[in-house]
Formats: sequence, structure tokens, C-alpha cells
Amino acid sequence: MLHRLNIRNYALIDELELQLEEGMNTITGETGAGKSILLGALSLILGQRADNTALSDKSQKCIVEGEFRLPRKGGLVRQFLSEHELDDGSSVIIRREISAEGKSRAFVNDTPVNLQQLRELGELLVDVHSQHETLLLNKRDFQRSVVDVFAGMQAEMQAYREKYKTWSLATEELARLIEEEERTLSEKDFLGFQFRELEEAALKAGEQPALEAELRALTHAGEISQTLDAAATTLESGEDALIGPLNNLIQGLNSVSKYDVRIQELAQRIKSSLIELKDIASEAGNLSAHFQSDPARLEQIQERLDILYRLQHKHRKQTEDELISLQDELRLKLDSIGSMEERIAALKVSTKQQQENLMRQAEAVSEKRRSAIPTIEKKISSLLAEVSMPHAKLKIDAGERLVEPGPYGIDQIRFTFSANKGGAFADLNKVASGGELSRLMLCLKSAVAGEMELPTMIFDEIDTGVSGETAYRIGHVMRNLSRKHQLICITHLPQIASRGDAHWYVHKEVSGKKTNTRVRRLEADDRVVEIARMLSGEKPGANALANARELLNQ
Repeated sequence: MLHRLNIRNYALIDELELQLEEGMNTITGETGAGKSILLGALSLILGQRADNTALSDKSQKCIVEGEFRLPRKGGLVRQFLSEHELDDGSSVIIRREISAEGKSRAFVNDTPVNLQQLRELGELLVDVHSQHETLLLNKRDFQRSVVDVFAGMQAEMQAYREKYKTWSLATEELARLIEEEERTLSEKDFLGFQFRELEEAALKAGEQPALEAELRALTHAGEISQTLDAAATTLESGEDALIGPLNNLIQGLNSVSKYDVRIQELAQRIKSSLIELKDIASEAGNLSAHFQSDPARLEQIQERLDILYRLQHKHRKQTEDELISLQDELRLKLDSIGSMEERIAALKVSTKQQQENLMRQAEAVSEKRRSAIPTIEKKISSLLAEVSMPHAKLKIDAGERLVEPGPYGIDQIRFTFSANKGGAFADLNKVASGGELSRLMLCLKSAVAGEMELPTMIFDEIDTGVSGETAYRIGHVMRNLSRKHQLICITHLPQIASRGDAHWYVHKEVSGKKTNTRVRRLEADDRVVEIARMLSGEKPGANALANARELLNQ
């Protein structure tokens, strides 16, 4: 239940605090006094968006804080706190701050939370019913949810929704894979041709540079051999060979080396060079024999390089290594196409099984809904009679079952309504007035209240269009509802205001050039005066006061 509401610097409120009670809390006041401002402030801690336009003093921040006391078994609320690692105690304190710049911050038990988390928690703590909410009566989703809550299927539907989401995601993945398969299958033959062409080329890393070097050598084999032969001849065996004169030179130097050690060193250096030149001459001769013309091998190399160059040009690659990388990519793509076919086959089996299981669960949900409908209709008819609509009937049609499970099952829940005895049933927006819709919504809330964990329910002027005995009956239904839920009721009707366990009066107070909204709790005689004012207007007379006392004593 909402135990405490503190508001600072919001609209016409500089600061106020309400200490609310269990049971039925009624809020009254003249039109324009600021009753809706209270709800506006409360909506901030329930997750509604805000900006600095609502600030009373634009230089100060706005703070709204609400303390909600939790029952020992605060089921969904405690589960929410646990899942979001928020402190879990006997109370939940929600605070919303709006800076002068319009920036907003929210806290739950002093822990920062985002707006979505605040909204989710607010939906677990408070149910707000206003004139605007009666529009929901025409929404199929709302109609279905009423049936589900009355039938006690919240947990069952949550489990169904999770399974439906899993199946839906799997179905989307299957459709994506099939679409991708159709797109890739058209490429499969072409990719396969490219891969086979590269595979048949038997590409080898490093082959191309070696072949190009061998090609250069074979192309110029004659020139190379001739040059090497000339080098060997010049060094060792020709008429002008260098090695013979060097031998003579060494002998000459050796003959005079005994006169100076430095001459011996020169002879030794020439001898070392002579050994190196003999080795060069020998190697040049051997190399010359290696570089022999081989037309067959030359043709073979040219053909092989032609294959490599053609593939590089075709695939716009610069090297053989790039061709090998392309071949690996093509292999992976082809493997992926093959594995995709296997994945699609497996996913088809899986989604079919999921759909069959989901359909069985949807059928069980449908049976439970349809079996609950007569009880709901009977309960609503009884409650409608209590609010002066004795001949009104609500008819709930589950519709023809869908052939495939939908997000909420296979039923097509539809509410139709007849306000008069023997009247035809039609959609609510065609046959029900605003006052009738408000009373029907109240009856629906009363019917499902026992299945809801919501500790606080707010009714914002749902009594529009009713008066007299009907208003009294509405107040009686709300009083009964408050036995299980805390009710906060903003009303213009004395018949409803008199049913409250606690009564709050909203009024404006002018101080200098400033107008403030004030709220005070009415007790005893003050409450009699307010009920009398609501009955007869300002300055109620003795009869109005007597009637007010009678209403309060009923």
C-alpha cells in the first residue's frame, strides 16, 4: 500500500506530505483546486516522463517520494527487487528528482534505476483507473487480459509467452536461413566451378617465384653458359689466363722474400687469392654445365605460369598466395551452404515440435478460458446490478480458434454489451455510455481484484455521469473492494466520498502573489461540512449537514 507521499516544488505544490491509510482513501475538493496535480506527481514515481515545465520554482529541483509498504508475501514486487538487485525490506521507497534544467533521476531504496525499471515496478505497485482508461474496454488485448486474470492464469500465460517467444524467434531464424539458402543456391554452381578450377590448378605456396626464376634462367641459358665458360677460361686455361702468371709471380716473390719479411707476406696474400680464383674457375665451369638449353622444360614452365597468370587476372589477384586464400574462402562458403541445408532441416524439425507443444499448451489455455467465461459473465452481471444496472449484461465470446498459436493463444476474445433488458449485444463503444463504461470498468476491476497482487488501486473521477442512488451503490462496491486493496479515490460525489475510511480535502491557498495547493485530512465535523458542501454547494444549511451525517453513518 502507498503509505506516504511527499511532494516538493511540483506545479502549485511547494511542499506537502500525505500519510495514507489502508482501506478506502477519498480525495475531494473544488474543481481546479489541484486534485489532478496529486495524481500528476504520483505518476512521476510510477515511471511517467517529465520535464521542468511542472516545476513551481524554476530555480529549484522537484522531488516526489513515495513509500510503499509491502505485505509479507510481496510476490511479484519482491521478485522484481531481487532480479534488479534492489534492497528488499518491509517498504519500497521510490524517489524521483527533476532538476531545474529538466534532467530526471529515479531511485528505488536509494539505488538509481532507469525509467523503464521504474515503470515496471510502478505497474506492480499501483493500478490507476481514470475516465481515459475506459477506452481500454474496447481493446481486445485488455478484454483478453481480464479473462486471463479472472481465470488465474497469469503464471500460465507468462510461461506460454516465453515458449511462444522462443518458437517465434526460431521461426524467424528458419525463414532467414531459407531466404539465405535461396540466395546462395543460385551462387552454389558458380562458386563450385571457381573452386574446382582453383583446386585443379593444384596451387602450391612459393611455386610461382621459383618457376619465374627458372624461366629466366632457361630463357638465357646460352648467354649464361657462354659467359661462365669465358670466365673459367680467362682465369685458368686460356692464352691470357690469370692463374699461370700469378704462379710465376709467387715464385719470384718467394725467391727474394728472405731479404724482407714483408715480401713474404705479399707472396702469401697472392697465394690466397690464387686459391680463390682457382675455386671460382672451377665453380664457373660447373655452373656452365648446369645452364643448358631445355626446350621441353621451358615450354612446361611457360604453360604452368600461363595457368597461374590467367587465374590471377580472372580473379583480380596479384600473387599465387592470394589465389590460395581465395580457394580457402570458396571452400568455406561451399561448406557453409552444405551445413546450412543441414541446419535448415534440423530447425524445421525443431520448430515443428515447438509449434506442436505450443499448440497443445494454447489449447489447454483456451479450455481454461472458455470454462471461466460463464462464471465471469455471471459475476459481472451481479456486480452491474449492484451499481444500478440490473438489466445490463456482458457477453464474452472466445471466437473461433486460430489454426496457429498466436502470442496470447488461439482465442479471439471479444466483449459485447447490452445495457437494457432484451437489448441486442454489440461492441461496447456502440452501445454503452460514458457512465455505463465507467461502472462496467469498476465491476471488472472488482471481479478480478482477488486474483491481482496490486496493493493499491487509484480511481480518478470514474463517477462521471452518475448521481443519487447509483453513486451510493458505486461507493458501496468500492468500499467492498477496499477490504482487499488500498483504494485512493478522487471524486465529486458525496455518496462515494462518504464511504472512505480516510478523507482528504484539496484546496488552494493564496499568499501574497503566490497560489499553493494544500491538502488536509478531514475529521469529524470538518468531514460533515465537506460532504454537505458536496451535496448543496457553499455554506451548507442545516438540512445539508443532516444529510451529510446520514450519509456518513450509513
